Amino acid sequence: MNTDALTIHDIISESLKNSMTYAEYRTFVSSLVELKSTTGNEKTIDLVTYTQLNDRRMRRWDKTAKVSEEMKAKIESFNKKVTWLVISESWCGDAAHILPIINKVAELNANIDYKIVLRDENEALMNKFLTNGGKSIPKLIMLDSETNEVLNTFGPRPRVATKMVKAHKAEHGALTPEFKEDLQRWYNMDKGQSTVDDLVNLLKE
Repeated sequence: MNTDALTIHDIISESLKNSMTYAEYRTFVSSLVELKSTTGNEKTIDLVTYTQLNDRRMRRWDKTAKVSEEMKAKIESFNKKVTWLVISESWCGDAAHILPIINKVAELNANIDYKIVLRDENEALMNKFLTNGGKSIPKLIMLDSETNEVLNTFGPRPRVATKMVKAHKAEHGALTPEFKEDLQRWYNMDKGQSTVDDLVNLLKE
């Protein structure tokens, strides 16, 4: 298929056909763990290990993540039908912390239809939603559910984490292994609240 000739609307419509619900994604990732495999075009030992780690992370957030009563009220009051189409891969550490939080928010309002697609299987979509020229994930595309018009985007990280990453890159030129560990600790301490804040802001804009 010649993706150059496709409009953004065509690409989104095609990606939605390939999408999974969050429950389907979780089942799929767990099955990959059993098979000692991973999503994506590369199947390295490291990526398989990350998939195993991320399955545990998601299981933990599924059980423990909470949305405050204040945020719950804001989410429940949203009355426009939207689709949250999220680009992910099972090996992505940020996605493992963020996708379960997106699910907690989406579950609170039937107007939010949460769908997930894999980056490497939806290259045309990914190329339309790059971050600073890179294929950074997870990336949430908020669509009008009736027209598939793009309303807004979120990702690949909550704003607080994005500032941390930007500051570290400015000082060190790249993300060091030590910083990546610090970022994981930040996610654990934040308990998804920064992601909830950003998603609530998304619904307001």
